[in-house]
Order: sequence, then structure tokens, then C-alpha cells
Amino acid sequence: MPYAQPLWRQIRDDLRAKIRAGIYPPGSKLPSTRLLAEEYDTSHVTVRRALDSMIELGELVGRMGIGVFVADTSEQNS
Repeated sequence: MPYAQPLWRQIRDDLRAKIRAGIYPPGSKLPSTRLLAEEYDTSHVTVRRALDSMIELGELVGRMGIGVFVADTSEQNS
């Protein structure tokens, strides 16, 4: 029986793919946790776990009360 990835990791991987594809370019604001939960048909807690893991790795930047944004890694790589 194949190992199934936890849903939060699937969401994280999908968001990474969307960032690479330019759907969410650097500096862009992601949809709200509520909207992402609806899109992925899951709870906001699951979405939050995916986002938090990406924030910890510096892929996203959370701004309290404003939202979550795609990190501009070009500045870090210069």
C-alpha cells in the first residue's frame, strides 16, 4: 500500500508549484486561509500548517493582520 502524504504537505507542494509557475509571483499576496481552505476542501488549521511550514523556510512571509505573501528570494540570492 503506497504511503499517502498528509494533506498539509500536499497543499504546501501545490502552493510551491503555483509559485514556480508564476501564478503567485514574488511579493504577491496569497488568498486568505479561509479561501484556501475552501479551495482545498479542508480546515483552516490544515492550510495554516502548510503556510507555517513555508514561512519557517522563508518561502512565504506572514504579516500580522495583512496577510501572507510570497517571499522575494531574488533579494536573498543577490
